[in-house]
Amino acid sequence: MTYSVLVSTSSFIDTPGDHVRKLQDTGWEVIKARGPLNEDQLLSYIGDGNKFDAFLCGEDDFNGKVLKAAAPRAKVISKYGVGLDKIDLAEAEKLGIRVTNTPGVNHTTVTELTFGLLLSLTRFIPEQNALVHKGEWRRQTGRELAGKTLGILGFGRVGKEVAKRAMAFGMNVRVFNTSWSGQHTQFLEHVSKVFADPIFEEYPPTIQRAPRDEDLFPHCDFLSVHMSLTKDNQFFLNRRRLAMCRRGVYIVNVSRGALIDQRAMADAVKSGQVAGYGADVLDPEPVQPDNPLLGLHNVHLTPHVGSRTYESVVRQGSAAVDNLIRALQSQSAAKV
Repeated sequence: MTYSVLVSTSSFIDTPGDHVRKLQDTGWEVIKARGPLNEDQLLSYIGDGNKFDAFLCGEDDFNGKVLKAAAPRAKVISKYGVGLDKIDLAEAEKLGIRVTNTPGVNHTTVTELTFGLLLSLTRFIPEQNALVHKGEWRRQTGRELAGKTLGILGFGRVGKEVAKRAMAFGMNVRVFNTSWSGQHTQFLEHVSKVFADPIFEEYPPTIQRAPRDEDLFPHCDFLSVHMSLTKDNQFFLNRRRLAMCRRGVYIVNVSRGALIDQRAMADAVKSGQVAGYGADVLDPEPVQPDNPLLGLHNVHLTPHVGSRTYESVVRQGSAAVDNLIRALQSQSAAKV
């Protein structure tokens, strides 16, 4: 059976590899649109409805109105990535649209960007680069990561990878997660044993749990945000929590822009409460001209490229196509 699929994730479209060939080999009709697409753009592509059997999407706005327009023909939304906060899952279920995602394929890539932003902030890498390219030789004094304390908000796959690398830097780690299980405890115990080796004796790293977020903020030199966005934690880092932080804290967010009160963050940077803020995600995206973070000193922003490496794109894209094929085949089998 030939299906019609709208592919709207630009990473998938821009990067050659097995994921593209795998989709081409299906023989399906593939329409490409550079996302992220907002409601109006998606409705324009869908037209009067019943145009697509499936979507392979990134951070597109699949709200209730869009899903109703896509039904009843649309049966699958294959998310390229993990977060499903831009998809109205309740409405999708009601309309019989299956939603899949690709966990476990981009945590390494996102973790590496986390440390890229941390080092960028603490060593003024973009600023120093710009000066040298202008022929200037003015040097700024940065800060080390070793011996400092990193607070991790959200302890899933990415949070755990960040913890391991932070300890390799000789950092002490405090972690907060809204839920806690025996697996979390086992992870802390295991990495503590690994980093107890005498090879790390110059800066012996430690890791411990903060039972409440309030127990974490006053003790950290750095904060790294890795929480999933839900309706209950929008603007989690607000004025109240930023005020709890140690003055001069550095904060990195590679999760979701809406986890941060961006106006409060901008004010905290201006006042020196936050020494530097690095973010791969904003709210809304793409960036708008009135975003309060734009133009601020020691605010380093990237355009949601945390998972955009050649290696990760192929892993995510292949997983998303596999999910799409399985879901559509199961739909076809159910009709027989």
